[in-house]
Amino acid sequence: MTQPLQIKDVHKSFSGRKVLDGINFSLEGEEIFGLIGLNGVGKTTLIKSMLDLINVDEGAIKIFGVSSKNLKARCQLSYLPEKFQPSRYLKGMEYLDLALSYYGCQLNVEKAQAMAAALDLDPKVLGARVGSYSKGMGQKLGLVGAFLVDAAFLVLDEPMSGLDPSARIKLKEQMLASRAAGKTLFFSSHILADIDEVCDRIGVIHDTKLFFIGTPDEFKQQYREASLEKAFLNSISVGVAA
Repeated sequence: MTQPLQIKDVHKSFSGRKVLDGINFSLEGEEIFGLIGLNGVGKTTLIKSMLDLINVDEGAIKIFGVSSKNLKARCQLSYLPEKFQPSRYLKGMEYLDLALSYYGCQLNVEKAQAMAAALDLDPKVLGARVGSYSKGMGQKLGLVGAFLVDAAFLVLDEPMSGLDPSARIKLKEQMLASRAAGKTLFFSSHILADIDEVCDRIGVIHDTKLFFIGTPDEFKQQYREASLEKAFLNSISVGVAA
């Protein structure tokens, strides 16, 4: 099976400030990969580079063996941005219909309602306008759309944003179910306990470098900490060369 993602020697700078410096890694099929890093270190820049939303200065990115610059590369990819904001004038079901139409898929109302329930969103609110939603409800709607597409590769930028503990549990269950169904998931999060719980592998980015790739347990062992949060803080305090 072709790897869902290949990133080779990617560099990116903004106004002379280097953000990504020689990023190299790939994803295997049927895994959940979590990206960890402080605010402003390049996590979203890397994700946008993967989606060809910004141009990299050097390097190559492939999705299922196809250059990310080729529109066809994204046919098997579903994406939820960090700041998800659908039109407030659309009803929830109208947004889902629109999201699926981009992939040439028709909306199945029963499946949409079932996915909403699975992600802790009351299916009844799908008939209401997005403008009446809370932040958490809007985030759940975006997640419903991302999973309904049924793409082989899901990219979720801070998907836990605005979610309460109950919704976070539901989301993690859905992520694990998607992996069990043969899908690959890539996501970033500041909630490291969630990453520790569901990720097969993690990547840790700091000071322009992706300095660790491996399992959460390997990372905790390397930095001699019992929790992923403490291991992360230890890793950036001692420096990338640790």
